[in-house]
Amino acid sequence: MAHETRKANSRRRTDGYFDRVFRGYGIDIGCGDDPVTSDCVKWDMAQGDGQELTGLEASNFDWVYSSHCLEHLASPSRALTRWWEVLNPGGYLMFVVPDEDLYEQGCWPSRFNSGHRWTFTVSKSSSWSPVSLNIADLVAALPNRRVLWIRTCDDGYVYSGGIWDRTAGPAEANIEVLLQKLPSDSPLLRPHRS
Repeated sequence: MAHETRKANSRRRTDGYFDRVFRGYGIDIGCGDDPVTSDCVKWDMAQGDGQELTGLEASNFDWVYSSHCLEHLASPSRALTRWWEVLNPGGYLMFVVPDEDLYEQGCWPSRFNSGHRWTFTVSKSSSWSPVSLNIADLVAALPNRRVLWIRTCDDGYVYSGGIWDRTAGPAEANIEVLLQKLPSDSPLLRPHRS
């Protein structure tokens, strides 16, 4: 997928949250030549495994971002755990993955990207994909989290060769997740008493 971040940033800037999330010291994991900001730490294959982030200390970043990387990694749950570890309390984790129904369109292995190891859904009890993962389940495993959103971005397709092409032009066929890592003493983490 070419320049997925650039395409999404146009939408994100009009939503009004871009400058709140991407401020301070951040890292873009798997960015290639399309980082979310020009001044972030760019982590791609040349820097090492995006799942392990070897050499990075815990609580090191104000924000962590990754677009269309998680589906290529051996263990998405391990990757999210590690990304969460390097995030400062109060910081934001945003990640984007292709939606299995919008992007893969019921075909596995992927006809659009042979490097995909996983497909993703927001949350379904069953899937056509033998490698489907529910984003809601992956997020639930992260401690001290505040879910700001898990949303499907479904827009801008080009009809070509008898199919709606989710890989060309301005198309977005993905799931975007935005989480905030709360400090362990946050009032939002205290049990509600009635």
